[in-house]
Amino acid sequence: MTPPPEPAARILVVEDDAATASEIAACLASSGYAPECSGDGEAALALALAGGYDAITLDRMLPGLDGMQIVRALREAGSETPILMVSALGDVDDRVMGLRGGGDDYMIKPFAPDELMARLEVLLRRHRRARTAETTLRVGELQLDLVRHEAHRQGRRIELLPMEFRLLEYMMRNCGQMLSRRMIFEAVWGYYFDPGTNLINVHVGKLRRKVDGPGEAPMFSTERGVGYRLDAT
Repeated sequence: MTPPPEPAARILVVEDDAATASEIAACLASSGYAPECSGDGEAALALALAGGYDAITLDRMLPGLDGMQIVRALREAGSETPILMVSALGDVDDRVMGLRGGGDDYMIKPFAPDELMARLEVLLRRHRRARTAETTLRVGELQLDLVRHEAHRQGRRIELLPMEFRLLEYMMRNCGQMLSRRMIFEAVWGYYFDPGTNLINVHVGKLRRKVDGPGEAPMFSTERGVGYRLDAT
């Protein structure tokens, strides 16, 4: 496994099963990370909101608050900490719910330690790139501040949820290109595409309504059965 950069990344392990928590923590520690464990939902949320963690592994079934309540509370509070959900709930609906709720990736128990580390390393690399890349994207009238996590169109501020922000960033970076639902799902959600999900349709629809305001020239276009495109006006 690829060793992490120094200083060691701090990982919050949220898991109420002591054996699983110990397994994850041992895996992280052996790779040079600094794990901290919490087995209670409310306590874990308080720790996560206090900040200082580079990533979080999060179980769905927890006492106090469940994993979905935790991830939603963090995203609503503006936290961009990468979250890898680790759960025995492995149905497609469960995975989609976890990703839609704000998780960055979703892993099903039982898991292979090497795969858990690989997925976590991907999330950490993606998060580091986002923090060190260019600070502003511009497409026509649309501007996206990557530091402040704000979007504006002709001076009008566009309120975005964290996943909407990531979706808009991806489409702006690929301006003028027709993007398939598979491309969007795997690039933004980082998970293997399920052709039966309407997740992309829902998120693109909400984002389109926010970006293309009343009286403004539409920037989003759809080609049925092909995908979506963002164009400069």
